[in-house]
Amino acid sequence: MPNVLDIRRRIRSVKNTQQITRAMKMVSAAKLRRAQENMLNARPYANRVLSVIKSLVGSCEEKIHPLLAERKEEKIQLVVFTVDKGLCGAFNTNIIKSTEAFLNKHQGKSLSLYCVGKKGRDYFAKRAIPVKQELVNLFNRIDYRQAQKIGANLISQFKSQEIDAIYLLYNEFKSVIQQRIVVERLLPIPTFETETSDSIVDYFYEQSPIDILASLIPKHIAVQIYRALLESSAAEHGARMTAMDAATNNAIEMIDSLTLTMNRARQAGITNEIIEVVSGAAALK
Repeated sequence: MPNVLDIRRRIRSVKNTQQITRAMKMVSAAKLRRAQENMLNARPYANRVLSVIKSLVGSCEEKIHPLLAERKEEKIQLVVFTVDKGLCGAFNTNIIKSTEAFLNKHQGKSLSLYCVGKKGRDYFAKRAIPVKQELVNLFNRIDYRQAQKIGANLISQFKSQEIDAIYLLYNEFKSVIQQRIVVERLLPIPTFETETSDSIVDYFYEQSPIDILASLIPKHIAVQIYRALLESSAAEHGARMTAMDAATNNAIEMIDSLTLTMNRARQAGITNEIIEVVSGAAALK
């Protein structure tokens, strides 16, 4: 049976770990409220911008905007949103598995990755998959201007025909205990994939639809990237909160089990001492 002193040390170690996991859960819960609020505010705006673009495209009699041009998808870039830290359950693992599934599905084509977050960057940098661009330490403070820079970079590559299609892969926040992997095409903009012509609102415009599209589409790209960042941030905090709650509960169970083992060891030691005293007394007689 283990030494009582060793068991006490292990109990103390588990209690220290429990304090850390409980604190991380509370921190994630506080950050989740802010991240969830920002995410919910961004969703309606992003959906409305896309709806306006669809209406504009339907009204255009001139040539289609370059960012709407469909090309054969031979050169594809996948923008992968992982996070910079671990201890959030299967959050990063699910993203990496979905990325590998996407790469396997598009074998035979020229594929490259744009890794947002350290976990994805570190994983794919060690493998024979070209990481064309990377961006880390972004989730500490998510800024719309950073999303604009990413969008401008992607637009430039698409316009110069370096890339035929750009996809986003990220975790969409559903609830604290549930995230959903989303793979959506960013460029060319999927204007008629989700709505029928009957559901598109017809607007009246002062400028020509082409002029409005020229200013609205880059904003749409930046908004979609910004929304993906907010979704990933909220999903990360939800996953970490759930993981740390489970770790805290496991620590409680381990402490109870170790305490029971320690009490048994103490009882066995006391029993042995009593037997030795009685045996010694009997021998003296």
